[in-house]
This record gives sequence, C-alpha cells and structure tokens, in this order.
Amino acid sequence: MPASKKKAGGGFQSFGLTTQVYKGVMKKGYRLPTPIQRKCIPLIIEGKDVVAMARTGSGKTAAFLIPLLEKLKCHSVVAGARALVLSPTRELAAQTMKFTKELGKFTDLRSVLILGGDSMEDHFSAIHNNPDIIIATPGRFLHLVVEMDLKLSSVEYVVFDEADRLFELGFLEQLKEILSRLPENRQTLLFSATLPKKLVEFAQAGLSNPTLVRLDVESKLSDQLKLSFFTVREDDKPALLLHILHHVIPEGHQTVLFTETKHHVEYLNLLCTAAGVNCSYIYSSLDQAARKINVTKFVNKEAGLLIVTDVAARGIDIPLLDNVINYNFPATPKLFVHRVGRVARAGRSGVAYSMVANDEVAHLLDLHLFLNREIKNTTEFSSVDEDGVVGGVPQSVIDDQEEFVRSVHTTSFDLASAKQVADNAHKHYIKSRVAPSNDAIRRTKDFPVTLLPHPSLRPSSSPVEAKKDSLLESIRGYRPQQTIFEVAASRTKSVAAQVMKSKRQYHGQVIKTTTQQKSISSKPSMATKSDTPEMSTDQDLESFISITPWEQKKSRKTKTKEFHDDEHYVPYTPADLHTERGLSLGMSGFEQQAAGAVLDLTQDEERDMKKTKSIKKWDRKRKRFIGESETTKKKKLKTESGHWIDATYKSGIYEEWKSKHKVAQLCEGQPESSETHPLPQQRRRGKWHTKGSQQAIKGSAKRELRNADEILQLRKKASRNRYKQMGKRDRSKRRQQKSNTSSTHQTKIRNNSKGRKR
Repeated sequence: MPASKKKAGGGFQSFGLTTQVYKGVMKKGYRLPTPIQRKCIPLIIEGKDVVAMARTGSGKTAAFLIPLLEKLKCHSVVAGARALVLSPTRELAAQTMKFTKELGKFTDLRSVLILGGDSMEDHFSAIHNNPDIIIATPGRFLHLVVEMDLKLSSVEYVVFDEADRLFELGFLEQLKEILSRLPENRQTLLFSATLPKKLVEFAQAGLSNPTLVRLDVESKLSDQLKLSFFTVREDDKPALLLHILHHVIPEGHQTVLFTETKHHVEYLNLLCTAAGVNCSYIYSSLDQAARKINVTKFVNKEAGLLIVTDVAARGIDIPLLDNVINYNFPATPKLFVHRVGRVARAGRSGVAYSMVANDEVAHLLDLHLFLNREIKNTTEFSSVDEDGVVGGVPQSVIDDQEEFVRSVHTTSFDLASAKQVADNAHKHYIKSRVAPSNDAIRRTKDFPVTLLPHPSLRPSSSPVEAKKDSLLESIRGYRPQQTIFEVAASRTKSVAAQVMKSKRQYHGQVIKTTTQQKSISSKPSMATKSDTPEMSTDQDLESFISITPWEQKKSRKTKTKEFHDDEHYVPYTPADLHTERGLSLGMSGFEQQAAGAVLDLTQDEERDMKKTKSIKKWDRKRKRFIGESETTKKKKLKTESGHWIDATYKSGIYEEWKSKHKVAQLCEGQPESSETHPLPQQRRRGKWHTKGSQQAIKGSAKRELRNADEILQLRKKASRNRYKQMGKRDRSKRRQQKSNTSSTHQTKIRNNSKGRKR
C-alpha cells in the first residue's frame, strides 16, 4: 500500500485541538491558520489574557472562537453561562453566532444571541435554557442582566470584539458595569483593528498582565486591494454611480455602497432600482427583521448591491465580496480603512472606488498621509493597472447618465422628494463632519484643479470622441489673459479699463519674472551632480572682495540674543519622562508594548463631545430647551458597583414573565432543573393548558435527585392516579370504609364524653 501522506506542519492540528473542534474547523473549510490565529490561539489555550491588534479581514473572529470551543469542550449541567462575547453592532454579533454554530457543529455546546430590537421574553427563555456561550450587544445584554438580576459568577471566558468600535459608539458605561459583575479569575480577550488611548486604559483596568499581539499594523490595507479615486462634483455623483454599476463593475460581482446618512440610503435605493439594479439596504434605525431579510438577500446573491451607512463598516464578513464604493469620502482615515476592509479578505482580491468632491480633497490628502502613500495623479500615471490613481471623470460619462437621472426625477415624485431630503441631510452632515488637518487644507491649494480622466473611466471610442474630450478638458482649464474690466475695452472707453492698462504697465515686468520662476521651479531638475555649479562661500568672497564692516553687518540677518541665567534657570522636564524612557519601575510589560501601538484620537473625541454637549433639545413638559447635562441627571439608576445606568433597565417585566409561565428564579451555579424552563403551552377547548411537567425541555439533562417538596408532590400525584384507575365498586367500597371508620370514631368520642360526665 502506498505510504500515507504526512499532514503539513503548522496547520490547525499543531494546536492540539480535540476531535470535535478540529472536525468543525475542517468542515468550515479552514486549512492553514492566518498569522493572527497562529499567534493568538496557543496563548489563549494556555489561559493568558490577550490584546490582539490586526487589520480587518485577518481572521480575528476564528482566532478567539476556536480556543473558546476548545476550553469549554461540552455542555455543562450547572446553570450559568461560561463564555461571553460582546460585539458593537447587531450584524457583527449575528455573524459571530453563525461562525460559532459552524465551528461548534460537532460539539453539544449551546449558544444564544442577545440583540437589541428582539423580544425580551425570547431572551428570558433563552437564558433559562442554560446556554454555554452568550453572544450579545452591550446595551441589550446589560438590560437583561439588570432585569434578571444575573450575577455572571460562572463566566470564565470574555471577549470584546472590535473593542475600539465599542468605545466609539458610547458603550463605556455598559462595559464598566458588565466588567464589575464578572469574576476576577476570568480570562479576558480584547480584539481590535486599532488601539486608542482610552482602550489601553480600559485594558489595564479589565485585564491582568495581558499579552499584546500586534500584526499588519504598518500596512493597514491588504496587498490584494486596488484603490481608485474619482474627483467629481457633488451633483454629478448619482450619474457617476450609475456608470460604475453598469459599465465598470463586471456583471455578477457583489458590491457594497457606503453613504453618509440613512436618507441617502433610501434615495440611492430608489434611484438604483429605477435604473434596473437589484439592490438591498440596511441602516441603524431599520427594523431588525428587515435588516436580517436584506442582509440574507444580499448574501444569497439575490441582490448584487447592498447600500449601507457606516453601521456595516466594522467586522461584517460577507463571503465573495468583490467591490466597495464610497459615495461620500470618509471623514477619517480610520473609517476609510474599515470601509474598504470588507473586500480583499482571506487572500481574495477586490477594488475600492471612492468619489471625491471638492470639499473632500483635504480628507483625501489626510488618508494618503495616514497610509504613507504618494498621491498618483493621472497627469503622471496613465496606465490602467496603476493602483491608487486619482483621476477626473470625462464629461461624456456624466452626459450619458445625466439625462436618465433628470428624467427619472421629473417622472417620479417619490424620488424627487427623497433627493430633497437627502440634500438637506447632506447639509447637516457637513456641519457634523470631522474637519481635516490644517496641513491638509494648506496642501489642497497645490492640488491640481483639473485632472485627466481616470484610467478605468477612459472610453475606448472613436478618435472623434477622444478629440471632443480633450477639447472639453482644455476649455475647462482655460484661463483668459484679460480681466473682466478689459473685455471689449476698445469699444467702450471705461475708467476701469484705463486703470487695468496702467496697472499692467507698472507691474508687467514683476508678473513676467514671477511666472518664469514658477515655471522653472515646477519643472524637474535634469542636471546631475557634475553639472550643478559649486556655490561659493563667504570666505571665498572675503578673499576676493573686501567687505566693509558696515556692509558685513547689513548683509547678515540680526539674531535676537537669548537671555539665559545659569544660576536660577530651571529646565522643563515632562512628568512622564522616565516612563517614556522605560525607566519607570511601575510600568508593566503590556504598557511598554502598547506605548508604540497607541493611536490617540482624544482631540477629535473632545471636539465631538463639546458639540454634543452644546446641543439642546426641546422638553415638552418643561416647555423649554434643555441641555444634555440636565437630561442625564435624571432617569438614572445606581448599581451595586457604583455606576449609573438608565432606570429603564429595571422595568419588572421579568417578574411578570415568570408568573405567566410559572417558572422559578434562575439560580446560577445550581444543577440544571426543568423547573427553570418555561413549559410549552397549547390551547384546548378554549383554554390554555401546559403540557405534562414530566416532559423535559429538549436538550436539558435529566436530574435524578429530588427535594422534600418534589417527593411530596409526586406521592400526592401517584395517589390521585391510583384513585382514578379504580373501578366503581372499589370506589364505593372505599367510601363506605371511610364512612364506617368515621362513624365508629364518632361513637367512641361520644362514649368517652359520657364517661367523663358520669
């Protein structure tokens, strides 16, 4: 027989996984672990706290799910969840739930999904079913914990997925309260694409001596991702979008379109549907059931375009996604990285198309500075294969779709009204958009006004069309020599024309020399080192020309003399000087590693915080505008840990649910019991009846031990059953015996009473 092939080293079998977990990994289709999985899985299996920092699409979800399943192994009959995974968005939590079911297919572990927008009664029933893994969003999970008074003492494994996004969405209070209820001997994992300063402080408070795993931070984007930037006017974006969908993107590709607000999502959905594009859409305020339906429709390829806001920019893994379109350019480079990170995942290639308006050029310059890339203009690069090229849009491309867009808006009232709403939303979006850096704003002045058409938009048409496009480009960049005051000066003798004529005579030579210097400086220097003349020094000039002391003083720039008192001078020393040099004794290993990984965004966050604090809302009861500080003081509930949470978290609906379903209080740490499960109900003869209590809930373990109350109930039930099974004669005999015994007993009592009287 031929010798069996050896398994390749470095695969998932090298981690020592159990058979059930390894079969699930192979069934999912994974063969070789990614770098983040290769680094994190052994550390997590050893029981260490880990802070993992890697770019999107690097396999972070499987990096914490595989060791989670390996450590839990099988279902526990003791009540209480053992693992908790917190995700920032509902879509990401649902995706993590899907991965958990696929990887744990051959295990008997139970997992439950807790999302905002779903029924609270369903969540109560799911928690009473004794799950091993809870995957939830922080807000709804904290509501459930406070409502059910869960202690979370059985949790052994905690994961904060996309932790930086958790802080951006304002879940800090919920995370602190959840963290205070967790046991101290837990294992905590923190996965993120970036590591802000606040996240480092949270990691120091919630993790014990964590290990930092930092991979692919410098590259930030996948090598298989191609970037394309189109400079276009804001009004021409709908026409350019339709051209990209019809002519640039191949048929059958899956595309995600990112927009500014939910009003743009609704408007572009109507426009693309009118153009014959099968699309679906999601945004934050959309109903949860509708969001699930639309995402499933896109994943099953029933729709080729998914229109979303930034709610889908984090962590969502849509298989076989090919393209991303940025309808509005992201305000921050980090948001751009997370948007385009939806494609080019797990070794696949993808393209990201971005529309850049005139007021978004500064954000484009900030992005290239963040990515450490050079901006490639179409004036320098004309190849179609060039990546990251910034180019213009030919007028013929706009004209082809502009007529259709105009006609659709005139015929459809819904589309016209949706466009007006989207335009108003765009005005408000610009007010709240993060401003670019001052350096980027200064550099926009040197950015070319007109660019050649982008390589992907250049039409392969006849020479007549090419000449037409070149003529339009030359007209667009044309600047007349005369001013508006000098037009038709020969016909009309105006005072303004005479003033401009005299000004040209006076400053003509200065303007000519300035333009010549600009043209010389703009041309690249073709001279080599041998051709450039050697400049003379001041010593050479002094040896050849005698300079008087007065001329020497005049030629040199006068420098202000700095006063420095050596006796009373105290040099400035920062407070964290020893910490920065690594000489502090109290600095842990994680702080030293995270010092170089911090991306501090506090300045932008403080600016946004000031904006939100200044916003006031109308209070109907008080009949006046109130600030945010006035609303946050009330309707708050102080927990045992000292944190303030919303008072709506404790509404008493759990007690009503228990009394309705006749369920006992869930006791964590106690053996699993059928009494804690809600009994299924069925309707008979117009009334609701519960099915037999002996019928255990599906999947629950049978408990053989009984307490005193249960034994008494079983005995009473057995006696009732025996009485029902007797015949009529046996029942009459039993009644007669009871009556005889009672009559004899009464006669005895009478006789005893008579004897006492005597």
